[in-house]
Amino acid sequence: MRRHRHLAIHLTLTAALLSCTTTAPPEDSEASEERPPNIVIIFTDDQGYGDLGSFGSETIQSPRLDQLANEGTRFTSFYVQVVCGPSRSALLTGRHPIRSWGWNMPASEVTIAEQLKTVGYATGAVGKWDVSNRAAVLDRMPNAQGFDYYWGPLGANDNGTVAFYHNNAADGETDDMASLTRIYTDKAIDFVEQNKDRPFLLYLAHTMVHSIIDASPEFKGKSGSSLYDDTIQELDYHTGRLLDAIDELGLRDNTIVIFASDNGAWNNMQERLRENHNGAVAWGSSGPLRSGKGSTYEGGIRVPAIVRWPGHVPAGRVSDAIFASIDFMPTLATLTGYETPDDRVIDGVDQTELLLGRSETGARDHYHYFVQNELQAVRSGKWKLRLPNLEKFYGYVDDRGTDGVELYDLSVDIGEKTNLADAEPDVVSALMEVAKAFELPEELGPTGIYLEDE
Repeated sequence: MRRHRHLAIHLTLTAALLSCTTTAPPEDSEASEERPPNIVIIFTDDQGYGDLGSFGSETIQSPRLDQLANEGTRFTSFYVQVVCGPSRSALLTGRHPIRSWGWNMPASEVTIAEQLKTVGYATGAVGKWDVSNRAAVLDRMPNAQGFDYYWGPLGANDNGTVAFYHNNAADGETDDMASLTRIYTDKAIDFVEQNKDRPFLLYLAHTMVHSIIDASPEFKGKSGSSLYDDTIQELDYHTGRLLDAIDELGLRDNTIVIFASDNGAWNNMQERLRENHNGAVAWGSSGPLRSGKGSTYEGGIRVPAIVRWPGHVPAGRVSDAIFASIDFMPTLATLTGYETPDDRVIDGVDQTELLLGRSETGARDHYHYFVQNELQAVRSGKWKLRLPNLEKFYGYVDDRGTDGVELYDLSVDIGEKTNLADAEPDVVSALMEVAKAFELPEELGPTGIYLEDE
């Protein structure tokens, strides 16, 4: 058994350990004896909680994604990670980045794609990879991590250009950011068409709306509000193209479509983004949530999420149950029949019952919030605790809270405005025990974006 060392919490603990036991997963696989469901994961970049009509935006028209929400379930307490690479390693492995290492994800990590291949799936990834330190490290690139097909950039577009790879080979570059959403969607549709006769996983990771954004001429100015909103509306349109292709191929009823963003809106770096876009608004909205990307306040880590699977996932439903990207590894195991890796800690829980509408609360009663290997907060039920004396912050995060304990009742204070730590000492103590119970891996990995960058 691997040894672990406990996270040190420099506060007196005065209450009994709050149970972290989760609902046991179903014994029987939900995978059909016929063809198992196709999986389509659409992962946008830096799209905030308030950046869809169905999540409250009054300036963005998103008819196709709003329709998807009406046809499936909209999850309003869906959690990812606070920044790009860590969010991707967590999604792909079912493990917090303190274990899966984010941008530095090692070749030894096991991905959803690798597991789906064991049960006969074709696997394709299109778009931003961002877990190989933005470098062509062959054993950490998509083909080596379970994807039969890959096309896209290995990293971000921070300098206004992206370099494409087709599988392991360089395949050109562009500085036309407005073209990326259409190109990625074209590649995604091609993959679906080529694999329509077998079960498949499509992982479509958009570059938009990260850093240097743009909309194509037919969408620029269309929102009537901002460049950012124009770009989201173009994402919505091309998402509709992909959904239409799935319908036209007769795959709609047997395809699980998952839509989410990788982290919150980059609304805490407005000055630089405005400079990079000739004064245009190039950042999104956290809606009612506090702060944005990089932060462990809700605006940095809670994102819009929608899941559709006709006849299985209830249509028109809104769920506020705690759900997370790390939960897809064990959940898809139940739905498709693969084995969840048993030689390592999996932080995700099986949310099949929640997804299929057979449970209102799901299998997750808590969630841990990390920045650069530092546990900064924990949620249990309606309560969220921010820990004291935090040390790790991304430079652009301006709202760093206090140095003390912060407690929020998210059921009535989603914006984290009223600190109840002094009024609810027993709740603070119980959540401190939840934090203390999280076991760090024996080895903490690097947290830098680039190779040997710490």
